[in-house]
This record gives sequence, C-alpha cells and structure tokens, in this order.
Amino acid sequence: MNKEIIVTAEESGVRVDAFLSERLDMSRSAVQRGIASGEITFSDGRGIKKNHVVTSGDHFICAIAEPQEAEAVPQDIPLDVVYEDADLIVVNKPRGMVVHPAVGHPDGTLVNALLYHCRDSLSGIGGELRPGIVHRLDKDTSGLLIAAKNDAAHQSLSDQLRDRSMSRVYEAIAIGRIGQDAGTIDRPIGRHPQDRKRMSTGAKVARDATTHYEVIARYNGYTHVRCALETGRTHQIRVHLASLGHPVLGDLVYGRKKPDKGISGQCLHARSLAFTHPTTGERIALTSELPEYFTEVLSKLGAGEFV
Repeated sequence: MNKEIIVTAEESGVRVDAFLSERLDMSRSAVQRGIASGEITFSDGRGIKKNHVVTSGDHFICAIAEPQEAEAVPQDIPLDVVYEDADLIVVNKPRGMVVHPAVGHPDGTLVNALLYHCRDSLSGIGGELRPGIVHRLDKDTSGLLIAAKNDAAHQSLSDQLRDRSMSRVYEAIAIGRIGQDAGTIDRPIGRHPQDRKRMSTGAKVARDATTHYEVIARYNGYTHVRCALETGRTHQIRVHLASLGHPVLGDLVYGRKKPDKGISGQCLHARSLAFTHPTTGERIALTSELPEYFTEVLSKLGAGEFV
C-alpha cells in the first residue's frame, strides 16, 4: 500500500492513529505498528509521535507492505455433505472451521476441503481464495453453507441473496431472558468507529439490516431463540442480539469477555436453508440437526419454559 494523505480543516483535532485508521480502513493497532516501524511518516520523512493530533495540512506517506494471501490448495478434509448435484453443494460446517484461506489461516479451511472434494468443479466468481463461496459463516458459527460449482449457479444464488428470496434461519442461545415471544430487529450495521474488526449498530456509515426472531424456550438467565435473516450483514445476528442486551452465549466479541457454560465461540447454528435451484427452478429446503456442542449447552441449562 502506497498512499499520500493530506489532512483537511474538517478532519483536524483527532489523534493520528484514529485519523489514519479511518482513512486507510485499517485497525488502529495496525496503524500504530506502521508508525512505529517507519512505514507511515510525514511527507518529509520525519517520524510521527504516537500521540500526535492531526492539523490541517498535515501530509502523510503510508508505505505499508500488503500481507501475502495464502494459496488455496486441495486438502483431504472430511465434509458433512447435506446436498450435492452438478450445480452446487451444501455442507454442514463444523464450529471452529474457517470458510476460506486468509492471513493467519492458510489452510485447513472449508475451501481447501471443497477443492479436494469437488476437484475442478467450483465456480471462479469468488476468486482463487474463495472458489464457489456464495455466502460465509463465521469461524465459530456452525451449520449449513452453500457453494456453487459453476458461474451460472453462483450468479443465480448470489441474486437470490440479493433479492432476499434465499431463506436462512439460525438458532442461538442468548444471554438473559428475552421478554417478547417474537420481534424484528431493524437496525443498520456498519464498522465499529473505534474497532475496525467489529461491527456496530451505532456506525455513522451503515447498511440496512433486518433480523426476525422468535423465542423457542426460556431458561434461567438464557433464551433459546430462532433468527431469520432478511439481510446478510457481517456478524448480523451477533450484533443485533447484542444490541437488544442479549448477546449470543459464548460470543467474546459482542458479549461477555469470559467463557460461559463451558463454551468457547458463540452458540450459533445455521439451522435451515431454502433456495430456488439455479437449473431446475425447484425450491430446495434443507435442515441441519443441532450439533452436539449446542445440545450439551441446552442440557446444562436445565428445564426450559417452551413457547
């Protein structure tokens, strides 16, 4: 990355790491490392003090080396295939599996497994690191995920996501007792203003986000809830439930900062998926059983009050 950035009068008065984090779309910690390493300097080569407050006319040079992306290679990793034909494949992703290679996760991902299983039959729309991937699940979210085997199928499925005709329903265990039996959370989601790795319903720049929920059962201090996505923003269910004051159990990013009920990673499962087949036009509806980690938590919660 090689960028020159000049501060305007309207942008004056904030710390340099906060300012450059926003302008470069990087985390503040990454900006701080760039300043400390000398990859980010004033235009005349001078170093920047970490507590510098930017003023109008400040001119920065940012020469940060781009991280090298991993190469996606086939790996013989077992897949739980729920549905498969010549156009697409639906798998039941286990909790803890990353969907595609990235910095820090070069292999062992769902894409590596799909490349081995499908050989050369994956669409190229997602690029070399995301072949066939139509939508994603967080590393610690389990459940149904669809991948396309050709570009035509990929485009059709992506269009269904966009026009909201693809149905995706999740189940979660939320902290606290949700009072309403059902409701809709309609709160735009964007990047958190201070932490670029998090999403927030309080972001200035945000996209519409709608989640419909209904309570399955209430327990002592917890609620088993079903969530249907109308939109598909990053971390949507996790952010929306947290915005109600009922974060997902085990979510250390948006909820409690320590593991609870012996769970590490959010208790969130992509339970059902329905879409129109790209070739036949048939409506396909699939359901995944709740995984063992999820049912074990429910058993620990004791007797529930079912709605």
